[in-house]
Amino acid sequence: MKLKCLLISSPIVAVALMLAANATAVPIEFVANLSGAKEVPPNASPGTGSATALFDLANHTLDLHVTFSGLTSGTNAAHIHAPTAFRFGGTASVATQVPFFDGFPIGVTSGTYDRTFDTSDSSFYNPDFITNNGGTVAAAEAAFASALADGRAYLNIHTENFPKGEIRGFLFTPDTTPTIVCFGLGLIGLGMFRRKFRRQLGVRPQ
Repeated sequence: MKLKCLLISSPIVAVALMLAANATAVPIEFVANLSGAKEVPPNASPGTGSATALFDLANHTLDLHVTFSGLTSGTNAAHIHAPTAFRFGGTASVATQVPFFDGFPIGVTSGTYDRTFDTSDSSFYNPDFITNNGGTVAAAEAAFASALADGRAYLNIHTENFPKGEIRGFLFTPDTTPTIVCFGLGLIGLGMFRRKFRRQLGVRPQ
């Protein structure tokens, strides 16, 4: 009997991609599209931006690339918030460096940013994020990785006119090309991924 396969939309595709990446130690790419409409509450800023975050769990690195333009006033903060209470919505405290990433363009309305971070280094995180997630860097890294995998982390750029954030966007794994995933294998893979991902990061399965 032939195994029936389904064309699965982004949530299960994302899990399958992360399962494959975890098994082969390949970095996982997350992207975000930033706008004022995605802020809470939404605003009418003409500003736009994009971000790419390449997360390498095996080597504990995050390669971050951000571009933005059209902001209404100068930047004064930029970081990743996590974890929100639900996927691709809500707000959360700051998980990464405060008030902004090292070297991020400040006091400007447009710019580009590139930096590689060590996610096993305490300097990458907001100290409160470490405290609120077990008090160790390893636990903070596990919480950060889980938030990324679950679609509960967003990059936020704050400005003088919008101190709570002028443009933001949730980080997600792109699925720009259709991916065939066998439904049965996808469900099995989901369980395997969660157990292996949490075990590697020192987090016990729920």
